[in-house]
Amino acid sequence: MATLPMNTGISEADRTAIAHGLSRLLADTYTVYLKTHNFHWNVEGPMFQTLHILFMEQYTEAWNAIDLIAERIRSLGHYAPGTYGQFQKLASITETEGVPKAKKMIELLIEGQEAIVRTARSVLPVADKASDEPTLDLLTQRMQVHEKNAWMLRSLLQDQ
Repeated sequence: MATLPMNTGISEADRTAIAHGLSRLLADTYTVYLKTHNFHWNVEGPMFQTLHILFMEQYTEAWNAIDLIAERIRSLGHYAPGTYGQFQKLASITETEGVPKAKKMIELLIEGQEAIVRTARSVLPVADKASDEPTLDLLTQRMQVHEKNAWMLRSLLQDQ
């Protein structure tokens, strides 16, 4: 059975470029989700309760965002990446081996949150050029969440 051609006002080339950028965003988001969940399970020290709860809030939000990003890729007529191998190739964030100390966990998560913002920001011009408002809206929301997450994490490292 033949598939009807897609005609949403965004060219195939633009949909492909946007979907590729969103695939990178999905990979970064999934990598930070997994890292945050890992740290939630393994954090220790005097800030245990605070970090355990904060990490859970952040990984839960990221988990919900993963679906939104993947569904936007599908809405553009492309398949979303969905394997660790694909995510590893696409992500700008690396996995963390072992179990770092709590302060290092915070630093690594700040780096990850900010990397997601940079990836989202890199897709903005492509989506803007194509007048892809749904993707622009998604990217703006993701940047807002991850900038706030980075600020909240960074606040934990401030000396009194």
